Amino acid sequence: MGKFIVNRMIAAGFVLLGSLLLVFFINYSLPGDAVDQMLEGTGATPEMAANLREELGLDLPFHTQFFEYLKNILQGDFGHSIVNNAPVLDKIITQFPATIALTIVSAILSIIFGITLGVFSAIHHNSVIDYVARLIGLFGISMPTFWSGILLILIFSVTLGWFPSIGSDGWITLVLPSVALGLVGSGAIVRMVRNSMLEVMNEQYILTLRSKGLSEKTVMYKHALRNALIPSITIIGMMIGDMLGGAVVIETVFSRQGIGRLVADAITAKDLPVVQGVVFFSAIVYITINFLVDISYSVIDPRVRKSF
Repeated sequence: MGKFIVNRMIAAGFVLLGSLLLVFFINYSLPGDAVDQMLEGTGATPEMAANLREELGLDLPFHTQFFEYLKNILQGDFGHSIVNNAPVLDKIITQFPATIALTIVSAILSIIFGITLGVFSAIHHNSVIDYVARLIGLFGISMPTFWSGILLILIFSVTLGWFPSIGSDGWITLVLPSVALGLVGSGAIVRMVRNSMLEVMNEQYILTLRSKGLSEKTVMYKHALRNALIPSITIIGMMIGDMLGGAVVIETVFSRQGIGRLVADAITAKDLPVVQGVVFFSAIVYITINFLVDISYSVIDPRVRKSF
């Protein structure tokens, strides 16, 4: 188990370094820079722009800028926003909780509805319940988050007036964004759980358990579901990571605070320190989620625990 954790931590370090390098390279390669955004419409001369680039270190070669930024991160310094000189870490700490709350609630909704519909769909195979569950799963996977978000606003905010359409004040403003973001994940979980359950239900040990007189509920929920969830855990872990990325769209549609809007504004302004800081924190969250997913295998399946 200790060796497994060490190997995962080493791999996590390479993933963090690779993500930082990739985003840094993309931002560096794009035409223009933050100075162009800052001086746009101010009538600044080329000499003034050149002096500002030199002051900010944007005239240095790519490798020099990158390793200087990496050195500062290791010292706990994420730099300052080029646009307003605010500390990047303060910006992230202020906005990150809103995105984490949105992701957690969306994930909970996805897992609850996805597993429930998937199990009922498998148990009632080729029935009306099965067709309805599969239709809901197909809808969740197929619909873009921005479209489902706008649809929810039109129905539950504009028409019915049950929930506010914008803002991030209180739990009530979290309902529609969480449902819109959770639809995609629940659709994937429904399909995975259904297929896994159907496969497990045809296994020999299920027939053996039934022949021993165990109730159908015990066979389905204590034995079949537990084994069917093993491949679904991977999907759930990836889904939570995707939700962090999907938060950019949802937070824009619902005018919510969060790192999604923060990074979108930073990309528009070519505010590289903010973009890099958000990527770093998002990568840490994503890696942590995948690590917990790997550990959860050992909880669900004892054979995995013995292999450590």
